[in-house]
Amino acid sequence: MRHITITFDMKHLAIRMDALKKATLLALATWSISLNLNAQGYYTKYCADKQLQKQAQAWLKKGEWRNGFTKADAHETVNAVEFYTQYKKNPEQWKKLFEWCQNTDLAALPKGRVPIPGTTMVASVEDDHNRDLRTLKPESHVRHIDFQYVVKGCERFGLVDHYSSKVSVPYRPDVVNYSYDASKAKFYDGDASKFFIFFPDDWHIAKVKTDKNDQNIRVVVIKVDYM
Repeated sequence: MRHITITFDMKHLAIRMDALKKATLLALATWSISLNLNAQGYYTKYCADKQLQKQAQAWLKKGEWRNGFTKADAHETVNAVEFYTQYKKNPEQWKKLFEWCQNTDLAALPKGRVPIPGTTMVASVEDDHNRDLRTLKPESHVRHIDFQYVVKGCERFGLVDHYSSKVSVPYRPDVVNYSYDASKAKFYDGDASKFFIFFPDDWHIAKVKTDKNDQNIRVVVIKVDYM
């Protein structure tokens, strides 16, 4: 009887040791991923679902979202999974947005706020100029998505690292501002060949001075509901 009890205890101990080993390996893997993400920085919403990532990339590449829009392509920074899921949740706004952009002479529009027919969306047509980075603040939005299309000129956009940034002023609808480490920010130039989409997890800076002589720009900004 004693022999049976000892055998059972040894098996039980082996099972517990195996479970502890697996838990330790999982913790180490999670810690390693966390260190890696911190080293790389965090600039947009992360998706762990590989199948969803694959579906979103294929959908973006196929161009089902275009609805006849041929003037520009999505910039490389556009979060494909966010774009895919938000489009599926709110197809009518996105369809109307791209139809309007395609069928409207954006360069000839008067500056100011222009309603997009058949929707609650309003396009902000801005004739402006790029500025010194030190005078600008990163921002994000909670309830809306920023669709930004540079119609004329070249505008530099920045994406800031979440890990090294923090909220700098109290939230006011619908803007959050941040203090950030400029050395960890990533910058991209945009012109009429590409459009940018900034989702709530894309903490961004707009109208940053470029290396070009002409800093004058025309940019169309459209707020899309975040679902």
